[in-house]
Amino acid sequence: MIFLASLATLAGFQLVVSGPASAATRYEAENATISQGVVEANHLNYSGTGFVNGDNVAGSYTQFTFNAPAAGTATLVLRYANGTGAARTADVAVNGTVVSAGRSFGATADWDTWANSTLTTNVNAGANTLRVTATSAGGNPNLDYLDVTVTVPSTVYQAEDATLSQAAVATNHTGYTGTGFVDYVNTVGGYIEWTINAASAGPATLTLRYANGTTTDRPMDIAVNGTTTGSRAYPATGNWDTWADDTVTANLNAGANTIRATATTAGGGPNVDKLTVTAAPGGDADGGVPSSITTISSGWTIPWGLSWLPDGQTALATERDDKVTAGQFKVFKVTLAGARTQVGTVPNVQTTGGEGGLLGVAVDPGWASNHYVYFFHTASEGNRIVRMTYNGTSLSGYTVLVQGIKKNKYHNGGRLAFGPDGYLYASTGDAQTSSLAQDTTSLNGKILRMKTDGTPAPGNPFGTLVYSYGHRNPQGLAFDRNGRLWEAEFGDSSFDELNLIKPGGNYGWPTCEGTCGVSGMTNPKATWPVSTASPSGIAIVRNVVYMGALRGERLWRIPITGDTENVGAATAYYVGAYGRLRTVVKVPGADQLWLTTTNTDNNGGAANGADKIFRVAIS
Repeated sequence: MIFLASLATLAGFQLVVSGPASAATRYEAENATISQGVVEANHLNYSGTGFVNGDNVAGSYTQFTFNAPAAGTATLVLRYANGTGAARTADVAVNGTVVSAGRSFGATADWDTWANSTLTTNVNAGANTLRVTATSAGGNPNLDYLDVTVTVPSTVYQAEDATLSQAAVATNHTGYTGTGFVDYVNTVGGYIEWTINAASAGPATLTLRYANGTTTDRPMDIAVNGTTTGSRAYPATGNWDTWADDTVTANLNAGANTIRATATTAGGGPNVDKLTVTAAPGGDADGGVPSSITTISSGWTIPWGLSWLPDGQTALATERDDKVTAGQFKVFKVTLAGARTQVGTVPNVQTTGGEGGLLGVAVDPGWASNHYVYFFHTASEGNRIVRMTYNGTSLSGYTVLVQGIKKNKYHNGGRLAFGPDGYLYASTGDAQTSSLAQDTTSLNGKILRMKTDGTPAPGNPFGTLVYSYGHRNPQGLAFDRNGRLWEAEFGDSSFDELNLIKPGGNYGWPTCEGTCGVSGMTNPKATWPVSTASPSGIAIVRNVVYMGALRGERLWRIPITGDTENVGAATAYYVGAYGRLRTVVKVPGADQLWLTTTNTDNNGGAANGADKIFRVAIS
């Protein structure tokens, strides 16, 4: 973890005493130390594999052990149920000291209804304990889990104190911090450059506060120590008095570092107020391995796409083709505990009798304000990218954004993912016409990048939707901590690929399958024989790529080497244990994956309803 240098050694910034918090880390009660109680699963809606039911006696307790990246303030959330109708009281102690005496855990209507009890207290760096001890004869409530969120130190660097080029300090708008903000000249190349200090090398989050009172995006390149993290979007904020945050994760060196924000279009950059540098929590260190796997949901038939809502508590999942009820292409919401509810179907979907149907899903990062959800599906004329509105209960408002993507029985691609730049990325297959992959005027055999209305995103290399080309059947898309796009791709008969995608890159198909020496074509970062992979979804946790394998029936672990473009040796997990592994997504705020099977597809041959969703813990 990074500890920023002391105030005495720096100039032009203020130290923020209460910095942003790291994502919550969950500790399941069934893994805690239990005195006079048992783990049960006879009620509904719990997380993990069960909950703790303490004996009805004073003095029974559940003790959690949790880790903090540094000493400081933590928010502790206990999830509990109390179906008795009367409050149950307990002493809550952290590291042996009672921090909440006689804490009341009120009634929750029934034992299937859960509530949160939240307290804030100081914690030590490293291991800590939290003990909930019943203080009355009724014992504790049922306990499901403990969520721990540690406040991480931050340092604010005002834009007006930075080095400026083709930009000036202004004060003619409201809502800024410090003594002013920086207004870019309307030209390409203007920049703000901050010099910041870190006591040790490691990851940090960089949050830039900006305003854009125009109606068009003002993109910028963010460079750390001269290396760009990629072009980032700075869209309209409503007016020049309304400010928004953009956050990127980057590695800093020990000592001095430079952060430069450079305008890349003729409109210049947005107005910039400040840069906040936040040390990454210790749990974000590179590495980790799958440590446990748990079934959280069953009864599925070809679950293909998964996308989390911004609250991190519920995901939307698609079934590619309901073989039980023909023509039903269903969408479900799935809770963290695995409970699923159908929220609708997507109209105009057709199967191809092979790999077509209802495929990828992506929830708009701004769903809370616009309620948009995006789908990739096969239709009568080809494959489409469409948008619908999800109000939390049902889907409506089907709108076609992109057509003209050719379809076939196989090679339809279909993955959707939002990038850290706010744009929607989509993978398309070559529709079993390999020449389309090299045709930059075709939408097939490509990675597409678009605005949320389906039009090309600014900065696309050909001025069209096409972002990269030369792909056979790409299905895995995931962004790393530096905003770089990684992609997994089905090979033909020899090699499957893991690629690092760059704008305008040609990834070789059909000239190359796997690594080759053809000028102008980009080699993959890793390859596998098709018998051990045939990959679909990928996700990244702690700088490690996890790749689901269909024919290979395993989960591949591929570590990224720091912030380089290289990867380390791949390792396989769960070989043959769960069948065809299709989709892999990271669980928000946790070092966990969700992993789906598609054993009920034509290649798997399992009975309808035999597919599952698993949770994989990374530690």
